[in-house]
Amino acid sequence: MKAVQVVGYHTKLQLADIPEPGIEGPFDVIVRIGGAGVCRTDIHILEGQWKDKSGVALPYTIGHENAGWVHAVGDAVTNVGVGDKVILHPLITCGLCRACRAGDDVHCQDSQFPGIDTDGGYAEFLRTTARSVVRIDDELEPADVAALADAGLTAYHAAAKVARATRPGDVCVVIGAGGLGHIGIQVLEAISGVTVVALDRNPDAVDLAVKVGADHGIVADGTHVQQVLDLTDGNGAEAVVDFVGEGGATREGITMLRRAGNYYVVGYGENIDVPTIDVVSTEINFIGNLVGSYNDLQDLMVLASQGKVTLHTTNYRLEDFQRALDDLGAGGVRGRAILVP
Repeated sequence: MKAVQVVGYHTKLQLADIPEPGIEGPFDVIVRIGGAGVCRTDIHILEGQWKDKSGVALPYTIGHENAGWVHAVGDAVTNVGVGDKVILHPLITCGLCRACRAGDDVHCQDSQFPGIDTDGGYAEFLRTTARSVVRIDDELEPADVAALADAGLTAYHAAAKVARATRPGDVCVVIGAGGLGHIGIQVLEAISGVTVVALDRNPDAVDLAVKVGADHGIVADGTHVQQVLDLTDGNGAEAVVDFVGEGGATREGITMLRRAGNYYVVGYGENIDVPTIDVVSTEINFIGNLVGSYNDLQDLMVLASQGKVTLHTTNYRLEDFQRALDDLGAGGVRGRAILVP
């Protein structure tokens, strides 16, 4: 089969012909990929940022946002059958550790992460397990929802935390209205009562944010912090969801946060530099977000089937993977880029 592989860090991906994966265990599921999301994390992988964390042996197939059709199943698989449309939770989990038994499987003690530390979905087929597949509505197509497997799941995970910690009328600033941000805004509108303020450097991204449900859209033009403070009577927002995490976003985002507010860190790339006395005196909280649970993905797919969360996508052939990465890196992708084998 055709697969796009990492052959070295600080070098370009390569298209290769490798053997198709087969059933190795009773709970294995082979998925024929219908869409694989192109994520900024894939760029970070090539930059070597995940080299020590993943410990993956090269070459390997990249791609951690995947959806498609069930191609083959192990003898013990009962939740899906051949031909079913599925989206894949990004982790392969054990189901036995305390985290898994508590439904917090994103923190499984014995997990694999296809596309990060084992073969992923920039390919025609992918091996996962019955614990990782979620059936999707017949009206949804794999290429249309693939990026919900990670970008959407991560955005939902953070937005659900905001919903649990806020009251109707509270203000939530969303920093970054791109691939993750435009999903997070829709989720916030669907499951919370917050007033959403979308912030981005790109006017087109701000326009998209307002179209998908943001109550206010602000272009980051140097006056944006003051605009947020003006909207909140000088108090700041109860919640800030930072989908950027670099380029000074955290420094500015913290100044938009009110006393006892919550700062949800999703994007990454820079350090958070805050005097500890400021954290203590204002009782602000910093909350990390790493993808989401299997149950989160199920909930997200319900919203997708109801039409409350939709992805804005640009499709590329699998062979055009480099163009997709280049477009993403240059900021030329509105929403999410999807590779379609």
